[in-house]
Order: sequence, then structure tokens, then C-alpha cells
Amino acid sequence: MKLENESEIKEKWSRLSDKLEAMFDMDINMESVLFLIGIRELGSNGQRDFSKEEKTDLMHIAMCRLLSQAGFYRLSHTDQDGWPHWEMVEPIPLSDVSTQTRLMKILIIDYFTEVWGEL
Repeated sequence: MKLENESEIKEKWSRLSDKLEAMFDMDINMESVLFLIGIRELGSNGQRDFSKEEKTDLMHIAMCRLLSQAGFYRLSHTDQDGWPHWEMVEPIPLSDVSTQTRLMKILIIDYFTEVWGEL
């Protein structure tokens, strides 16, 4: 969580959104980004259909993976079907929606910076 400045977060989020929209030819929002991270963390190429429950599970995988960067979760194990499972290390402090959204944007930006090197 290296980003502190709101304008830097906004700028990097915009660059990330633009890059993902160009890659996938679709509008990008927080849910779609979480879905993409979940697919990546599952190790799937996304070339199959996921059930509604699996899509929810993929977003959960993404949330846990992102929150692990901040020390709230850690990977527990991967099941026989290749799905990762996470356990809580530290409770996430309660906060308002805008603070939660800010945290998730920072973690997503950090995630893709780690994956791509820079945005």
C-alpha cells in the first residue's frame, strides 16, 4: 500500500481501467476487476463458463488475495480442484464504504503494478 495521495490513486486507477478496457474491450468496474483477478489467481485462462456461484467464489478469491497484501488474510491451501482457500489473519477494521473502496483501489493498483511492473 504505497499510494497515499488521492490524485495519484485516481490517476493510476484511470490508467489501469483504460488498460483493462482496451485489453478486454469492455467497461471496467470494481466487480469486473475482482473477477479478472480471481480468474488469474485460479490459474484459469477464463475460456470457460463459470456458474453464478463460481463467479462469486472468484471474486472472493480476489478479495482475499488483495487483502493478503495488507496482512489481513493468508493462503491456507489449494483444494483438489485447484481452488485456493484463504484464512483470516487479522480482522479488517470497520470503516465506511468510501474508505473500503479506497483501500481496494490501492490494493488492486498494487496487484497490477506487481504483475505488470508499472501502470
